[in-house]
Amino acid sequence: MGHQAPMIAVCSPENDPVVDLAHGEEITVEGEAEPVVVKLGVWVSKTKTRRHKLTQEQLDALRELGVQWA
Repeated sequence: MGHQAPMIAVCSPENDPVVDLAHGEEITVEGEAEPVVVKLGVWVSKTKTRRHKLTQEQLDALRELGVQWA
């Protein structure tokens, strides 16, 4: 999951994040002087596709945010 991407996403009735692929969120990354823009929609899509590669800790963090597929 890399950086804990901000899940300030609008949720559907099923509680899955619904984010436009082009939507960007600025996050602070340790060691970087400036905030980094993360394309949140792309991140959600790729993370969902690769969820079988996530650690249990990462899946638990997503579940705490209300992500049903985690």
